[in-house]
Amino acid sequence: QVQLVEAGGGLVQAGGSLRLSCAASGRTFNNYVMAWFRQPPGKEREFVAYVRGSGSAVGYGDSVKSRFTISRANAKNTMYLQMNSLKPEDTAVYFCAARLSSGFESAARLSSESAYAYWGQGIQVAVSS
Repeated sequence: QVQLVEAGGGLVQAGGSLRLSCAASGRTFNNYVMAWFRQPPGKEREFVAYVRGSGSAVGYGDSVKSRFTISRANAKNTMYLQMNSLKPEDTAVYFCAARLSSGFESAARLSSESAYAYWGQGIQVAVSS
């Protein structure tokens, strides 16, 4: 069982930056693929980014490429999402997610919320114009 706790959300002006973190319980953090999803107001949850266990392989949703950076610190059991050049349309509840890695998941699979067994409670990010 993995427990995930997000932190770092809040209100920021358009063009600003925020860094989210996701702290995970457990002793085998590097065996998990970690990801961020978000749910804008009144919309479906959507993929933001994933990072594989070693931290060397990542993937991003089209709407955040070149603006967001996902990373992880396995020694701290923590994943991060650095969000730069924020836009009002980035306003959403952001969720941290985890899955035990088989090592063979495709990028497409890892961009689907159905791939993840563990979820945080979510944290609000609001971007004002």
